[in-house]
Amino acid sequence: MIYLAHTAHRQFLGLVFGFLAWLFIVTTTGINEWRLWYVDDVSVITSGVAWVGIWRACFYSHVLPEAEYCRGIGVSDSFVPAEIPSAQVLMMLAVITGLLGNVSAAVAVRFAYFSVEDRRNMRLSFMVAGTLYSVTAVLSLVPLVWNMASVLNNSTIDFPPEFNLPVAPVRQSVGAAIGMGMFASILMLISGVIFFCY
Repeated sequence: MIYLAHTAHRQFLGLVFGFLAWLFIVTTTGINEWRLWYVDDVSVITSGVAWVGIWRACFYSHVLPEAEYCRGIGVSDSFVPAEIPSAQVLMMLAVITGLLGNVSAAVAVRFAYFSVEDRRNMRLSFMVAGTLYSVTAVLSLVPLVWNMASVLNNSTIDFPPEFNLPVAPVRQSVGAAIGMGMFASILMLISGVIFFCY
């Protein structure tokens, strides 16, 4: 029986990094703070800040019946720019491939820690995990960079009247979701490289 646990300590760390990165990617996907819109007119948006995510746009209001007023953004909505529906699709694909990468990485680390007779299967599982982690990193990095570029270029979104948002903000800034997603993507890429190095 072959015992290879001493050869896979870095890969175990890669599995931990990959799992944490995947949790951050899931959080990034669901968080509303991709873009922060700052507005002058605080008659409806009383905080002066609206959060525009890939799934919905929200703001605090003391005028409207709901304190936190949110409206959903769909993939097929015609008013949203291309980076938002693309981000919806790519981030969901990143969540799925990240989950598959975690399963594959766990199987690979299990092979190393609990002995295996056929080393080819073990190396293949490490390569599959590294590939899935790398694909996840790219799938999440593309929409994050695209949306960050739109924010930095001050691109606007022509929201319909029921959103109660202005046509253009006074200024906008990158939200916490993009920073968290960038960190998660880099961590996921590091995990993929660690698995490739087995």
